[in-house]
Amino acid sequence: MSRLEAAPAAGPAPIFAALGDETRLALLARLADGESRSIAGLSAGSPMTRQAITKHLGVLETAGLVSRVRTGRESRYALRPEPIAQAQDYLRSVSAQWSDALERLRAFVEAPGGG
Repeated sequence: MSRLEAAPAAGPAPIFAALGDETRLALLARLADGESRSIAGLSAGSPMTRQAITKHLGVLETAGLVSRVRTGRESRYALRPEPIAQAQDYLRSVSAQWSDALERLRAFVEAPGGG
């Protein structure tokens, strides 16, 4: 299995790593309308080479953020929203943990003899 055909990695870390690059974010923004696009379509108007775009798409595909369908000699890429939802769920969970911890700290500080 080549890197471009690798199954999506488990957990949110690969998703956040893939989202941590401006070029990859721009590629996802271009795919956010729900239309699939070829590498040529995604590289149009970009100063980057098609090879560089392909490398970034490989990272996005490995993280599960895009899917690729080959039609003849052309590969078309489409956004997969499920990993974005997974990352949002993870951030909600972390946010809830921090809110709980801050609430416990507030209760401790405001308790008689606690602060």
